[in-house]
Amino acid sequence: MFKRMFLLSALMWAASGLTAQPLLAQSSSVPTSTVQTWDLPHGTVVKDAGPRTYRFTVDYDTANTTGEVVHRQRVTGDYTRGLANGEVEWKNVGVADADGATAPFPAPQKRDFIEGFHYPQGSPDTLKPEFFKGFPPAAIIERNLVWDTGMIEMFGQNYFDHLRLNEPYQVFSNQDVNIPDVGAFKNHNVVLEWIGRSQRNGKECALITYQAFFNPINLATGGMTLIGRSDYWGEIWVSLETKQIEYGTLYESVVGEMKLPGQDTTQVLNIFRNGTLQPVDAK
Repeated sequence: MFKRMFLLSALMWAASGLTAQPLLAQSSSVPTSTVQTWDLPHGTVVKDAGPRTYRFTVDYDTANTTGEVVHRQRVTGDYTRGLANGEVEWKNVGVADADGATAPFPAPQKRDFIEGFHYPQGSPDTLKPEFFKGFPPAAIIERNLVWDTGMIEMFGQNYFDHLRLNEPYQVFSNQDVNIPDVGAFKNHNVVLEWIGRSQRNGKECALITYQAFFNPINLATGGMTLIGRSDYWGEIWVSLETKQIEYGTLYESVVGEMKLPGQDTTQVLNIFRNGTLQPVDAK
């Protein structure tokens, strides 16, 4: 499902608890019988034992050209998968704004238009104009919740048959993505890598990284234009038993020249996103 579009702000290693174990390489001095070899389960599907809810939190930090953070925005939401008919649902989505680098966030403002928003998991329709019917045109960060979770699940769950330990795997190259009423994005080179095994929430997991750098963006919405680039990356912990996501991170840096409505001059925009996806019942 992916169609990459998690680049916008008001328009991305929190990998705590990592206990990855290195693979023992075979050599002439180590008996073959004592060498541990790993492989990911092939031909398996995600096991949903009923509904499972995740909390997704993403911070957007807007900085000036010298790195001074001038504005911050935090969006949170509860994402539930494993519902009847393979659907997923969003609830309790809220957005909070704060100026400067250290001011505390106020209570989030709830986004009622996304309350109970549901659709088939992995839907291929998330880039169609009618998919977000009922969303305000400027509700980009709320759309990002849908796109980002779809990306993390796809990267974490769809490529077990292709990944080999410590071997980069290219998913997309020069993939053009058109976003209705917003603009265009190009995935320059998206690479996954299975880098080891780890523990999350008491479960044995595959730890998979993803990265994509130098991705051109060209946006035009509400009289605002932005021409620039996005770099994004992150880590995903995937249960080896169920293929459920046990933890995911998202980082993105967007740099570009922005022109606001009614202005003739451009200004440099630098937004950094930092997100975490984790089950709400995780210990």
